[in-house]
Amino acid sequence: MSFFSSFLLGLIQGLAEFLPISSSGHLAIAQNLLGMQDAGVVPEFFDVLLHLGTLVAVFVAYWGEIKDMLRELVCGVRDLAHHTTPTPVPPARRLILLIIVATLPLFAVLPVKDKVQGLSSNMLFIGAALIVTGFLLFASDRVPKGRKTESSASVLSALIVGVGQAIATMPGISRSGMTITTGCFVGYERRFAVRFSFLMSIPAILGANILSLKDAIDAGIDLSQVPVYLVGVVTAAVVGYLCIRLLKMIAAKGKFGFFAYYCWAVGLLTLILTLIK
Repeated sequence: MSFFSSFLLGLIQGLAEFLPISSSGHLAIAQNLLGMQDAGVVPEFFDVLLHLGTLVAVFVAYWGEIKDMLRELVCGVRDLAHHTTPTPVPPARRLILLIIVATLPLFAVLPVKDKVQGLSSNMLFIGAALIVTGFLLFASDRVPKGRKTESSASVLSALIVGVGQAIATMPGISRSGMTITTGCFVGYERRFAVRFSFLMSIPAILGANILSLKDAIDAGIDLSQVPVYLVGVVTAAVVGYLCIRLLKMIAAKGKFGFFAYYCWAVGLLTLILTLIK
């Protein structure tokens, strides 16, 4: 792998991981419709590192919140041991609970993981899923502005957002798009919906990497490629951070329409090309 290839893959990872356009859907289109079979050929260890790069972007963008959550996690364990949990519960501690609840639906996907991944070869499904993603983004601009934050969001609402994240494991459904729009639908304040989406990606990305790490190690690690890999990791982290900043600004204005039109265009084109073939 060349330095340019590493940079390009890091760029794609940073863009697609956080923008609501479905990275898995675009990868499937590249492989199945455009004949770019090499698009999915990435060393497994490098793939793990790329995802960790985008995870770094989340930590940098939300370090203040993450630091508060870590502090409250320690305090929460101490309070449970001494039966001194404060009332009301601090917002950062409630946020930990909401993220844990939102992560639970992902476990329901594990038994059918192979079947879900198998959908990446079904271009009619990919095209339809992208169009659905577009409708979700379009609708989220038109729902009444919510007011719920970590201080007032219910456990049920977090579970619903988590179900959205589990559904987004299907190729063509954007994880960030699904979780942000679902958050808007259950009444989350828009900026909190974006923040919650990215913070709940931390256990999701870590869990996925832990599951794939053994396979990556078994496949072998080429130590001579580490400097090349680092270029991709840094690129993914920087671009991912910029994309998070962009979505923060978009959330403040309530305008996801551009991404909706883009998903519709790509989804419709995918359906047309598939039917022609």
